[in-house]
Amino acid sequence: MSPLRQRMLDDMQLRRFSPHTVAAYLRAVTRLAQFYNRSPDRISKEEVRAFLVAVVKRKQAAPSTFNQVRCALVFFYRVTLGREFALERIVCQPSAKKLPTVLSPAETAQFFRAARSLKYRAMFMTTYAAGLRVSEVINLEARDIDSKRMVLHVRSGKGQKDRVVMLSEKLLPVLRAYWKTYRPTGKLFFPGKNRERAMDRKNIWIACGRMARWAGISKRVTPHTFRHSFATHLLEAGTDIRTIQALLGHRSLRTTALYTLVSPARQTTTKSPLDLLDLEGQTKPEGKAGA
Repeated sequence: MSPLRQRMLDDMQLRRFSPHTVAAYLRAVTRLAQFYNRSPDRISKEEVRAFLVAVVKRKQAAPSTFNQVRCALVFFYRVTLGREFALERIVCQPSAKKLPTVLSPAETAQFFRAARSLKYRAMFMTTYAAGLRVSEVINLEARDIDSKRMVLHVRSGKGQKDRVVMLSEKLLPVLRAYWKTYRPTGKLFFPGKNRERAMDRKNIWIACGRMARWAGISKRVTPHTFRHSFATHLLEAGTDIRTIQALLGHRSLRTTALYTLVSPARQTTTKSPLDLLDLEGQTKPEGKAGA
């Protein structure tokens, strides 16, 4: 690892960036260096701007990915190199606000019944039962599962915030069966092939899609689909939205409120204001005299 790369890594670790963000930021700077075949500290601000324009023109990145690359380069030049680049003038691209994919309760049960791997079944059931992010479930430790209080401790979630969520009564025996079968020896409850390291995210996404096909589900199912389904199903069951916000670890209630838009039960059980009018007792409609 070059001294420059190590310095950027140190800068991010000092700020306690998540491993996912660290990897994405390092990847963005590497991409810039490869574009010019030159060390990034020898690339001018106009060249950085030209690189970002090229990324847009070649449609090499979705708006969210472009915004992440932009933020990574701003961090590298302003923090690691201490330069005041005017990249702030390059605005973030607006992202399409698409509604998340949500499984019905029947589809969720169908997915779990079709699971052939006990490890992945236990992992995805944990994701759904507690509304966890992928990073949170792969970093779960045995000590985080409190069967006496029936809670899961989520440590250093997004924004480095800890929280406590419920431990499902139906999930606990599955976790115990998984533990007896796999006997993880390291800290992590769901380790990768190297028992001291977390599972690879790409493998988890591939396994999730494969299991959805086995279950005969036509929707595009990702690990995050279970987090969306968790929130939507709680909302449909009458759980207060602020409780759901706390369980998900959302900073803003506006983020949680998204699930009111994807809940069919909420949409169909809400009465139209027309239904509240007393149409039988209303006066004769106005019209021309003698009409």
